[in-house]
Amino acid sequence: MKLVSWNTQWCCGLDGHVSPQRIVNGARALADFDVLCLQEIADNFPDPELGGSQGEDQFAVIAGLLPGYTPVPGVAVDQPGTNGRRRRFGNMIVSRLPVKQIYRHLLPYPGDPGVPGMPRIALEAIVGAPGGDLRVITTHLGLSRSERRSQWRQLLKAVATAPAELPTVVLGDMNEWFPFSATLRDAHRILGEPLAPVAFPSFAPFLALTRIWVRPVGAMKSIEVHRTPLSRRASDHLPVKAVLDVEKFAAS
Repeated sequence: MKLVSWNTQWCCGLDGHVSPQRIVNGARALADFDVLCLQEIADNFPDPELGGSQGEDQFAVIAGLLPGYTPVPGVAVDQPGTNGRRRRFGNMIVSRLPVKQIYRHLLPYPGDPGVPGMPRIALEAIVGAPGGDLRVITTHLGLSRSERRSQWRQLLKAVATAPAELPTVVLGDMNEWFPFSATLRDAHRILGEPLAPVAFPSFAPFLALTRIWVRPVGAMKSIEVHRTPLSRRASDHLPVKAVLDVEKFAAS
């Protein structure tokens, strides 16, 4: 079973071109993925400071480009737009496997007075994997260390709500570049410590911001970064792919 995590940067590439189609093409090059987890998907989200998208609904566009897959949007930011349309931003799961249940866990962080952090969310889907049900949780944590720490504690509460024997994947852009951080120590203690290949920045990666944990740990067969001319241009992050041994799910 193949899972992919990719921070798409609003589908805006290093060349400044916004293209959900290019993101989908890059994901398809990973060969028959079963679950695709995307961070920084936008709808009507041009931003004068960050750049953002061109106004298109990327949740809908990506869903339309992947027939046969079930799209699960996880909107973290939902605000009135200046053009009469809502302004939305968040994560997305796209699954070829049956999606049985969906949960959206808000990860609030008050921020400093007058400087609130961007709203964050953990998006969860229970999918019917060949070896039994699998819990997939994707997220994108904040930029500051205190923000990440607060959000990770909330995420662990969400992880703890399911039975320990339910196979679980937690993946996404953790924004954690310090290898000995409390956030990663907690994650490794609870979910094991898999390899973490570097995938940021896409043009010359040296940071492992994207992480994929699997419980049981023995279900992880391989994890690798997908580096091609297309994926290097499509976003400032490279996609990370994990291959899981579903037979290990039944043994957990």
